[in-house]
Amino acid sequence: MPTRHVSHVPDAVIIGAGITGAACAYYAGRAGLAVTVVDRGPVAGGTTGAGEGNLLVSDKEAGPELDLALLSTRLWRELAATLPPETEYEPKGGLVVASDETALTALRALAARQEKAGVETHEIPAGRLLDLEPHLAPGLAGGFHYPQDAQVQPAMAAAHLLRASGADVRLGEEVTAVLTDRSGAVSGVRTTRGDLPAPAVVNATGTWGGALAHAAGVHLPVRPRRGFVLVTEPLPPRLVRHKVYAADYVADVASGSADLQSSAVVEGTPAGTVLIGATRERVGFDRTLSTEALRRLAAQAVALFPVLGTVRAIRAYHGFRPYLPDHLPAIGPDPRVPGLHHACGHEGAGIGLAPATGLLVAAALCGEPPPLDPRPFRPDRFGTRPDAHPDASEGAAP
Repeated sequence: MPTRHVSHVPDAVIIGAGITGAACAYYAGRAGLAVTVVDRGPVAGGTTGAGEGNLLVSDKEAGPELDLALLSTRLWRELAATLPPETEYEPKGGLVVASDETALTALRALAARQEKAGVETHEIPAGRLLDLEPHLAPGLAGGFHYPQDAQVQPAMAAAHLLRASGADVRLGEEVTAVLTDRSGAVSGVRTTRGDLPAPAVVNATGTWGGALAHAAGVHLPVRPRRGFVLVTEPLPPRLVRHKVYAADYVADVASGSADLQSSAVVEGTPAGTVLIGATRERVGFDRTLSTEALRRLAAQAVALFPVLGTVRAIRAYHGFRPYLPDHLPAIGPDPRVPGLHHACGHEGAGIGLAPATGLLVAAALCGEPPPLDPRPFRPDRFGTRPDAHPDASEGAAP
């Protein structure tokens, strides 16, 4: 994407050109605001570029995050009608399977709570699982089909949302400080290329959201949570038809453990490759390849789909999910610094939650009523620890 520069003072500076920053820019632009997006790297150069593109409601317990996901699901469908084909939006649906009756009972209870919140679910008995996924392993107890689950190519989606936003996009330009006036309110940002005045700043820096908040003088305990993805060689079309995972993946998503956790999520792509995620571990910004994580993923994927046992993995990649202790993102204005807004901490759900996040941020920037209750996502809910640098315990940002 070519970098454009304009001379006017924007209504807001959005820091971060990943999917969340792009969605904030898109909905702010639709609301009539002029915004500048600044990123020290390329579009989708951080967590977005290392994501699978999951747009899930199936893995979320009833509550604020699921409400955000359901709103985003509707918004993604609207966006899909305007985004070009290379964004690869696929409303493929999800299939969550249970290995035994205990796991199936737990899935059934989860689905009942989700249905009350507006999720569409369909229980699939063991004898019908192969109708949905012919290559699934035998002996599973059953599962649940989630038609609202979907997938997108996240880097392409971010690029096209930015292009459609009309924003002034400044890539390769690092923000070094958040500027404030004498009253303590935001007055812009300082970058490696100079000062950018603006009455509002949006922290959409993902895993580095805590560091940016610290630079602005507030505490936001965002931590990196590393995850690996395996990519197979191209396979016949529709070998894997849905986004398929075992029930224990839901528990991994909700866990706050720092230890390595893995539960295979298996899905095909339009290119024929199969993506196999996902692991979770808190190891700071350590980029070391973990053969143990990849071994677990491969074994769990083959347990779900034995046909993958003879398939070659052609590459592996990893990224860092922006983790907050209560598993909810920080979205909206920060009352501690007038003019500072946050849109980060989505952990592994940022691709799916980006549109609703962008809509919430745009509403706050315009002083309009929010599309849903923003209070659970308040950025100041973790208290004030002004002397605690967010990377002190888990490694500095690269």
